[in-house]
Amino acid sequence: MADKFWQDRNVFVTGATGLLGSWLTETLTDRGANVVALVRDSVPRSRLVTTGVLNRINVVRGALEDYTVVERAMGEYEVDTVFHVAAQTIVGIANANPFSTFETNIRGTWHVLEAARRSPCVKAVVVASSDKAYGDQDRLPYDEKTPLEGRHPYDVSKSCADLLAIAYAKTFGLNVCVTRCGNFYGGGDLNFNRIVPQTIRSILRGERPVIRSDGRPIRDYFYIKDAVEAYLLLAEKMRALKIAGEAFNFSNEIQVTVLELVKLILKLMGRADLKPRVLNQASYEIRHQYLSARKARRVLGWRPRYTLEEGLGETIAWYQDYFAR
Repeated sequence: MADKFWQDRNVFVTGATGLLGSWLTETLTDRGANVVALVRDSVPRSRLVTTGVLNRINVVRGALEDYTVVERAMGEYEVDTVFHVAAQTIVGIANANPFSTFETNIRGTWHVLEAARRSPCVKAVVVASSDKAYGDQDRLPYDEKTPLEGRHPYDVSKSCADLLAIAYAKTFGLNVCVTRCGNFYGGGDLNFNRIVPQTIRSILRGERPVIRSDGRPIRDYFYIKDAVEAYLLLAEKMRALKIAGEAFNFSNEIQVTVLELVKLILKLMGRADLKPRVLNQASYEIRHQYLSARKARRVLGWRPRYTLEEGLGETIAWYQDYFAR
């Protein structure tokens, strides 16, 4: 039934060339949706391009910061469902370039919400947030009642985006929900600042993987295929359930240090001999963070399908093939 739900449905995806956006767009297209993607930059190595999905969808060229482009896309393509997953997602870049991060993550979000409010065809909007929206909290795991207390540029941008979405639901009756997930990983992530693709690339080159932090921060790692199914399920349930303005955490509910993650990848790739280089240079790192997905399980009936080992196994295989090519 899930496949039939998306048949011939007009869907708008922002950030379609990114990790989550490319997998989401491919899955929607495979299920028969008419996808309209907002694409700012040409990214020739994106999965959206290499899988041929780009040739199967409608592409609107432009940036989230240009409101007229966003509104035109939703109106002219009679969009029914919006997945707003575009963002500047790298903490280090946000610290170095807060202005562009705020422009994309905050202004871009209210442009999407305002355009959706003004578009008569839009029935559901899913806004991608992050566990970083909660900031650094003492009480763990974070659930949806945890205050939004970002303190640094990226975290603050996601806290703001969340509050904007809630405001549009409560003030204007927009059927919008927020997703908060841990650190995505999976094939197709070509941002080698992130720990999983960076580690796999180093190992494939026979190099010791580098850890910028001290290796002890605890994180929540979430496989991209589980994320896509979570987003689609939420959008489907939003038609039947009165959940507008609510947020949902999606997580495997695991606690893994960065060092443990790197050692697991080394083990899965048979290169435990390559000892990680721990630089201890990262700044503004949240030390301990993981999510409770109890609400998503209870309200949506959602469950992750992959263990960390299974997800990493598929991810490693993808990069092995990618670099071989």
